[in-house]
Amino acid sequence: MVRFEILLPLYYNDGNPIKQEKYLDTNQELVAQFGATSTDTVIVSGRWMYQGIIYDDRLIRIHVDTNDSPRAIESSSANISRSLKYAFSKKIFGLQFNK
Repeated sequence: MVRFEILLPLYYNDGNPIKQEKYLDTNQELVAQFGATSTDTVIVSGRWMYQGIIYDDRLIRIHVDTNDSPRAIESSSANISRSLKYAFSKKIFGLQFNK
């Protein structure tokens, strides 16, 4: 079993807040794909650089589990990244997996 940790931003890169329905829709999409999610209620603070610009983020953390075959990990990672970039209009997401 592999657990993906997804960090979802509370604000767009321009500082505007992200509407709650984005999280609800994303969570529903992840449940449809993986069967379940779990979400932390703690706000995570992050800082990252993209093309020389420093961004400060406030994020929530969602976990999803999948089987640990290399194909499943690659497919899941690609699908999650694609969905999140579209839904949240962010350039980069925090996405990692742990066995």
